[in-house]
Amino acid sequence: MNPSPISAGAFSDTKPHYHLLDGLRGVAALVVICFHIGEDFATNSLTHYFSHGYLAVDFFFMLSGFVIGYAYDDRCNSMSVGSFIKRRVIRLHPMVIVGALFGAVMFYGQGSEYLNVKSVPLALLAFATLLNMLLVPAWSGVEVRGFGEIFPLNGPAWSLFFEYLANLLYVLFIRKLSTHRLALLVFAMAGALLGYALTNESGTLGAGWTFANGGFWGGMLRVMFAFPAGLLLSRVSCKCNIRGAFWWCAMAIAAVAMAPRIGGEGQLWANGLYEALCVLVVFPLMVWLGASGQTTDALSTRVCNFLGNISYPLYLTHFPLLYTCFAYAKRNNMPFCESLPQILALIFACIALAWLCLKYYDVPVRRWLQRRLA
Repeated sequence: MNPSPISAGAFSDTKPHYHLLDGLRGVAALVVICFHIGEDFATNSLTHYFSHGYLAVDFFFMLSGFVIGYAYDDRCNSMSVGSFIKRRVIRLHPMVIVGALFGAVMFYGQGSEYLNVKSVPLALLAFATLLNMLLVPAWSGVEVRGFGEIFPLNGPAWSLFFEYLANLLYVLFIRKLSTHRLALLVFAMAGALLGYALTNESGTLGAGWTFANGGFWGGMLRVMFAFPAGLLLSRVSCKCNIRGAFWWCAMAIAAVAMAPRIGGEGQLWANGLYEALCVLVVFPLMVWLGASGQTTDALSTRVCNFLGNISYPLYLTHFPLLYTCFAYAKRNNMPFCESLPQILALIFACIALAWLCLKYYDVPVRRWLQRRLA
C-alpha cells in the first residue's frame, strides 16, 4: 500500500551515503509484495501471513523524510520551490508513468470471478490510464477495477500521491520549522495517529489506498506523522556503532509484518494499538539504527545498493504482475499451497522486471530529464 516514499533517493553526491537505509528500503519493498500476495489468497484477516505488511509504507514515508531532510535541509535558503519540485518530479514520476502503462497493458489478462475485465470499455481503460499517469485519483465511474482504489491500474501508486503532498508541504512550510517546532508537529501528529488507530472502524492503519470511509484523512495522518518524523530524525539523531544493524532491522521489519492480527475481530483497538506502536516506536528506532550502522565489506554494500536501487521500480511494477498471477490461480481453482511455484516465479519475475526498468528506463530517463530541465 506503497516507497513512494520508497523512492526518496535524494542523497547529495558530496555527503556520505546511508547504504543500510537503501538495503532496508529494498527489504520493505519485498515485504509489500509478500503482503499483497497474502492478501490475495487470505480468506480473512486472521489467515493473512503478512497481515501488517502495509505498514512498510509508513516506513517508506519515514525514510523519505529522513533522506529529504539529509539532502535538502541545508539548501533551504538557496533552493527555490520550483527547483525542488522539479527535482522531485524528475526523481519520482518516470516510474509512475511506466507503472500505469504496465497496469493498463496487463489489465485485460486479469479477469476472474472477482473482476469482469471484459465489461470495461477500451476508452474507459485509456482514460483511467491517463489519470493514473498524472496521479489524479479515480472516482466512481472511472475506477475500472471496482474495489474503490484511487489508482486501480496500479494500486501502490496511492502512496506516491501522498508522497507528493508531503514533499509540497515540506518545501512550502515544514522545512522552515525550527527543530523544536518540528518536534511539536511530530508529537501532535503522533497523538492524532494513535487516536485514529484506536478508534477507526477497521482497527488498522491501512488507509490511503481508497478515499472511502475517510481514507484520504487516514492517508494524510500516516504521511504527516512518518514524513516529519523522518525529517526530525535526520536533524537530531546521533550515530553510534551498531554491529549487524542491517540484519537486526531487516528481521524487525519482517517480524512486524508477519505478526498475527492482534485481538481478532472482536477487539479492533488492540490491533490498532499494535500497529500504532510499530509506526510510532519501532520504525523510528529502525531508521536510527539503519543510519547508525555501516556495511563492512564490498559484498554487503553491493547487496544493500542493489536492494535500494530496485526498491522503487519493484514497488511500482509488481502489482499488475501479482493481479495477473492471482487471476490465473482463481480461474484454475488453485489454493495458496498449489500456487507456491507460481508465487516464487512471480517474486523473481518482479525483481527481474524492476532491474530491467531501473537499468533501461528509470535511470536513463531521469538523466535525460536532468540534462534538459534541472
